[in-house]
Amino acid sequence: MFVVIELAAPVCNDAAMKPTAHQNSKPNPIWRTVAVAAYEGAELLDITGPIEVFTMLNRCLDDQAGYRIVLLAEAPGSFPSSSGVRLVADAAWGDQLEEIDTIVVPGSPDDALDRALKNDRLIGWLRGADRKARRIVSVCTGAFLLAEAGLLDGRQVTTHWMDLDRLAACYPQLTVERDAIYVRQGNIATSAGVSAGIDLALALVEEDFGRHTALAVARRLVVYLKRPGGQAQFSTQLRAQMVDGGPLAPLLSRLRENPAARYTVESLADLCAMSPRNFARIFRKETGTTPARYLDQLRLEKAVGMLEEGTLPVAQVARECGFTCPEQLRRTFIRQAGISPIGYRKRFSRGEGA
Repeated sequence: MFVVIELAAPVCNDAAMKPTAHQNSKPNPIWRTVAVAAYEGAELLDITGPIEVFTMLNRCLDDQAGYRIVLLAEAPGSFPSSSGVRLVADAAWGDQLEEIDTIVVPGSPDDALDRALKNDRLIGWLRGADRKARRIVSVCTGAFLLAEAGLLDGRQVTTHWMDLDRLAACYPQLTVERDAIYVRQGNIATSAGVSAGIDLALALVEEDFGRHTALAVARRLVVYLKRPGGQAQFSTQLRAQMVDGGPLAPLLSRLRENPAARYTVESLADLCAMSPRNFARIFRKETGTTPARYLDQLRLEKAVGMLEEGTLPVAQVARECGFTCPEQLRRTFIRQAGISPIGYRKRFSRGEGA
């Protein structure tokens, strides 16, 4: 699955980035308190990424309204993040705070996460989080903490792609979505790894202050308002990087360079000097998918780029990307994105002035 996006086009001056009054879907924005529930060893970008989005919103609104950020930890004061950079907590998890709008729970590397999962004060505080705040969100492996607190039971959730299997095994009462940048159900949202917290924070800004305001924030941060792809965007390119040096490395490089060529399992196996059966087994083990699906994703990614950047006829795009006909490209687009290639180009082509 991949998710279509609208690109946050670069703008050269701050005035152009500020939303006008008529652009905001919510004409009377208010201050909302965001409590970031951090802990020793929490991933630095999981914490600072969403905070930067929220504070950039304040700047876009000239600090007349927006978000008040409260950084929480086990105790007020300095604590180390995952990178060793020390942050300063405003208060402890259990301290009495003004009304909280949103709780953000960051993830962390394994050792710090294991310690956090065993921290009864943190998990106990989170157990009542749905009564403390209007909404609760996690970044990366922060989903494990929400799951441990029982907040995710029966929900669809996601986390960093490297931890999906672990999350599903540890908490079988959850439905783990494997290709989502973030998943929202009711007042709880979970997001994929690290920088996905920025995507989720932008979605919250859009929900609270309108699309044009969120786009202004994305422009200032020079990021997508909605980035292209789900976690599958990490699949073809990242899977290839992960198996560099392995038996499939030369083949994957060849496929990336020329995804439009005609391939069969037999011809690919011959290129690797393997039997088709052994090749198919090793390919799935190394990449996590089948050769056919891997090629489909490569071809789809190439088509997305061509549709966003150029004006070639869809039939030519289909041909150059390796689809047998425009109809195959159309069916693939609709299945993966819920939109036709022509519709995608009209809505998301960079030449259309997103």
